[in-house]
Amino acid sequence: MPAQGKGREEAFNGPLRVDPRNGRYFTDNTGEPVYLTGSHTWANLQELKADLEASDFDFAAHLQWLKGYGHNVTRLWAWEQAAWTPATEKKVLFYPHAWPRTGPGSALDGLPKFDLTHLNEAYFTRLRERVVQAAAHGLYVMVMLFQGFSISPKRKKWPEAWTGPWPGHPFNRANNISGIDGDPKREGHGRLTHTLEIPAIVALQERYVRKVVDTLNDLDNVLFEIGNECHAASTDWQYHMIRLIREHEAGTPKQHPLVMTFQWDGVDCGTNRALFDSPADAVSLGGEGGTDWKEKLMNDPPPADGTKVSLLDTDHFFGTGGDRKWVWKSFCRGHNPIFMDPIGPQPGNGGALPNPNDKPEYETARRAMGQTLELARRVDLAAMAPHSRLSSTRYCLANGQAERAEYIVYAPDAGPVTVDLSSARGRILTEWIDPVEGRVSPGGELAGGAEREVRAPFESDAVLHLKAEN
Repeated sequence: MPAQGKGREEAFNGPLRVDPRNGRYFTDNTGEPVYLTGSHTWANLQELKADLEASDFDFAAHLQWLKGYGHNVTRLWAWEQAAWTPATEKKVLFYPHAWPRTGPGSALDGLPKFDLTHLNEAYFTRLRERVVQAAAHGLYVMVMLFQGFSISPKRKKWPEAWTGPWPGHPFNRANNISGIDGDPKREGHGRLTHTLEIPAIVALQERYVRKVVDTLNDLDNVLFEIGNECHAASTDWQYHMIRLIREHEAGTPKQHPLVMTFQWDGVDCGTNRALFDSPADAVSLGGEGGTDWKEKLMNDPPPADGTKVSLLDTDHFFGTGGDRKWVWKSFCRGHNPIFMDPIGPQPGNGGALPNPNDKPEYETARRAMGQTLELARRVDLAAMAPHSRLSSTRYCLANGQAERAEYIVYAPDAGPVTVDLSSARGRILTEWIDPVEGRVSPGGELAGGAEREVRAPFESDAVLHLKAEN
């Protein structure tokens, strides 16, 4: 049975599923396409603290902040390690965890060891409460299940010692009372825990995954993400977890979308092909090693072909980075842009808010995501696909059907814009959107049947929306 939490969400029309008319987007029980876009930050599920006296992350205020930008999705971060990160020499603690810390004995971080034979109800209560709170603000939640960062050999040397995530992991043999050893080969990391090689660990993970699913199954605003940047050899393990959730939810009231994220742990880089070949509903692409994928995703996102919903997350190619131009380019190429937002606490900054790593261009990205969502709700999105050749700017999302023609064109630079309206008929109504100020201005009429040149009424990047008059 699902865990009970405070309140129930009522603002959603059933769980998301891939839109059968246009696989670039989800839909719900209304049959309308659902375009997802929004920010996420590192401390929105578990606390990240170098100083235990510091205030907890204000999740309620953060949700209100997201709502203020008009976002409709966030990504709820899960951390597997209990302590340490190569971002700082301080002993940063991550808590609460899925397994209780009962002892006897102390783990490497000085706190009680983990009992892996039980699950920590406090963790799942917090998880449910946060997803319910997000629903009250109209937000879908990508619930992260595993964390590739936490098992990797990442570390940095400091004057006296080095720190890395693995010494703080519950599956480190020094940190639990259950006889679990995630590094039987003594390699100094836990990468085998994200494979199928240690059956006892896979069984623990399966129990945890089922508990997460049962905790959230009755809620509509949920997507399950298998893991954040797990290493390249985790493919079969991730496919296994996807199938596990699908089989488990088959016997439950609701079924939710499943997301597979780019594989990269600082050592081994996966391929985007592994994501597209997966049984997941949606993918989050990354910059493959030795290719130009990273540069493309940052500067000129390739068109989404609709074989999977693309949740294009800056986390997997910028790290932290991006601006409004990236958001609009991604939207016009058929992606659902997601922003790794440094607004919240992160290891190494002492929990400061606002984060000192924030930059002015990040504010433009936050605003642009809300602008694209507002526009997406006004157009016939299910009928639209990226058509680079229809605009001189190459950023064009369009429905080229003669009687229903509709175009969204993004111009990253000021100047004239040419749009090919050859397949459109009759009068074409136009409007301009100023992505700097967010203002919408009427643009007059054009005639279909040929290429037309237009110019924005303001000197900056611009968005042009054209629609055949019904």
